[in-house]
Amino acid sequence: MKTVDLKQTSLNTCIEDAQNERVLITSAGKPVALVVGVEELDEEQLELAGSKRFWSLIAERRKQKTLTRAELEQIQSGTDSLIDPAAGRDQ
Repeated sequence: MKTVDLKQTSLNTCIEDAQNERVLITSAGKPVALVVGVEELDEEQLELAGSKRFWSLIAERRKQKTLTRAELEQIQSGTDSLIDPAAGRDQ
């Protein structure tokens, strides 16, 4: 993160720099603003980033049990055994 003094920068410079790294703007040595570049993000990403509901859903999901790769492969192999190979997989 880059730190710049408000009196020693311009908005244009901050915006340009923020496309590569966050820019913390200070005044009298204290933080007053943070500029984050969003040039690579689409409208949906920007809306989700500021959505309390979205982050609440993410937090809830992170509390849930996850599967290891081995567990997932075991489940997958059990599902694959139910598929009739003669029923139509193209060669």
